[in-house]
Parts: sequence; structure tokens; C-alpha cells
Amino acid sequence: MSGKNVTEVVPAGPEGIAKAARILESGGLVAVPTETVYGLAARADSDEAVARIYAAKGRPDFNPLIVHVTGLAQAEAYAEFSSEARALAQAYWPGPLTLVLPRRTDAALAEAVTAGLPTIALRAPAHPAMRALLGAVDFPLAAPSANRSGFISPTCADHVLASLDGRIDMVLDGGATMAGLESTIVAVRADGSVEELRPGPLQIASRAAGGAIEAPGQLASHYAPGKPVRLGVTLADKDEFMIGFGPVVGDVTLSAHGDLDEAAARLYACLHEAARAHHPRIAVAPVPEEGVGRAINDRLRRAAA
Repeated sequence: MSGKNVTEVVPAGPEGIAKAARILESGGLVAVPTETVYGLAARADSDEAVARIYAAKGRPDFNPLIVHVTGLAQAEAYAEFSSEARALAQAYWPGPLTLVLPRRTDAALAEAVTAGLPTIALRAPAHPAMRALLGAVDFPLAAPSANRSGFISPTCADHVLASLDGRIDMVLDGGATMAGLESTIVAVRADGSVEELRPGPLQIASRAAGGAIEAPGQLASHYAPGKPVRLGVTLADKDEFMIGFGPVVGDVTLSAHGDLDEAAARLYACLHEAARAHHPRIAVAPVPEEGVGRAINDRLRRAAA
């Protein structure tokens, strides 16, 4: 444990995985790397453990959680899979796709996981540390992003500690995450149609969804750095911390080469740096609304809301 941190930080090797499994078995909270962002994991079958997630994050109780599983076989114990849903899981799991499906009536999960909804959000992550941890326990893990509710998502252990140090038991440190954006979330409806609830690293053929909150990341204000954010800026004002992209230079840049995948991976790191800067405001260069740029702009719009 670092002397400056209350929450223990442990490398994501075999010993760290084993220690994290013991903490989770006893109802504790562990921040775990995934291929998207760090998740705040607790056993999804325990009312008390799931309540600790909501308390640590200061998360509103109407905002459901994603349940992380080893794969389709385990997921089918908790949700009703249509042929369309099964095809999506087989095509994209393990990976950054969350499926919102009808919850099974006999699903042995904490009620708060679904926030009272008849659906459940499920994902089989690809990150080796998270997969090792899921393999080391005999229960699924509820794991929203490992940050205080509404704030910038974490892509490294230091980002987790920035808002949760002392509020959780341990951080399993697997270095910086790769995708840098939360998973794509789609709902598979009874008629077999697919609706996108949150854009993410994967581009899934779907229609846009509207209406009530069914999954994480749908709140109008989210991913907030605690300062006003101005978007689509090519020239920053003197009191603005500038986040550049492509030919638009800044104090930091999402990608000097205009690479959208690099921009997605760096988005939250840049927002964390902007939040720490002395500038009272933040400006962000234009990002193309194409491919993963849709997900980047979705997060930026919510950060600016």
C-alpha cells in the first residue's frame, strides 16, 4: 500500500487476483481494470455488497448497474436470451458490448442491480485481469465505473483514487485501459429489434432509443470535470484549458494525428488533466461524428451539460 493512500493498490497478478477474490467474497469493493474503464466491483448476488457500490459512488438508486459474467452460459442464468441476443453475445463477447435483456424471474441477484426494472444489463469483459477475477469467484460481479457518480470515468488506478480513495477496499492495478470509453450498450426488444442505449467502442447496427433510463450512462449530465466545458473550439480563450485534436493543438491532445481510437483511449485522461489544471474552464476541439467519434462526442456533451 502506498503511504499516501488509504485504499490499498495491488498489482493485477495472481496474488492480487486472489486477494481481490477474498475481498469480494466477504462483500467488499474492489476497483478492477476492464478493456473499457476501471469498474467498481462487488458481488452481484448480495444486497449489502451492491448497496455499498451505490454508497461509495453516491449513485442515484434509479440508475441500474451492469452485471459482469464469464460468458453466455453464465449470463443465461440471469436473463432471457432471444436468438437475436444470443447471436450478439456470440459475436462480440468477450468484449465491450453490454446487452440489456429481460431479467429472469429466478435470477439470484440483488434487487438493486436492476434498479427495479424488469431488464438486466449484462457484459462478458475481455480484460485478462477481470476475466481472471470472474474465474476465481463463483458469482457474477456488479461493476459500474470506479468513480464518484457523475464525475470523470477512470482509465488508470490513480484516476480511481482521485475520487474513491478511502471509500473502497482495494484497487487492482492493471495499468491504463485500452478502449478508454465505457462499453456500447444495446437493448434487444421482444420483436428482435436492437436499440442503442449508449454508444461505445463497438458500432452495432441498431436504432436510437429514447425515453426512460434503462442503463448506465444515460443521465444528461455525466462524466463531469467540475468546470464549464466548451465544445467544438478551434481557438481557446486565455482562461481555458485546451484539449486538442488533429490540427487543433492544445495543452493536451486527444490525438495529434486525428486518430479516433487514440482519442477514445485518451479522452478521460485528458479530462482528468483538465480538471486538475488551474484554468477555470475547459475547451475541446471538434471531433468528427463518425465511428467511435460518436461515443466520444456523447461523453463530451454530457460532460458539458
